[in-house]
Amino acid sequence: MRVTPGARHDEIRVEDEIVHVRVTSPPADGAANDAVLRLLAAALGRPPRDLTLLRGAAARIKLIGIATSR
Repeated sequence: MRVTPGARHDEIRVEDEIVHVRVTSPPADGAANDAVLRLLAAALGRPPRDLTLLRGAAARIKLIGIATSR
């Protein structure tokens, strides 16, 4: 997924098979990464603890892991 921090509003959209996530949080101290996980969790109807940032903590391209239901 491609992330844009510091956006005007939070948004998730899919374009050309790529998930684009825009968050208002700045890219400092992990704030944008936390905002991405919260936004995706809300969109998926899952608690934020079910999502994990696997790769891309300091990059725009990120890989997110989603825990399976128990």
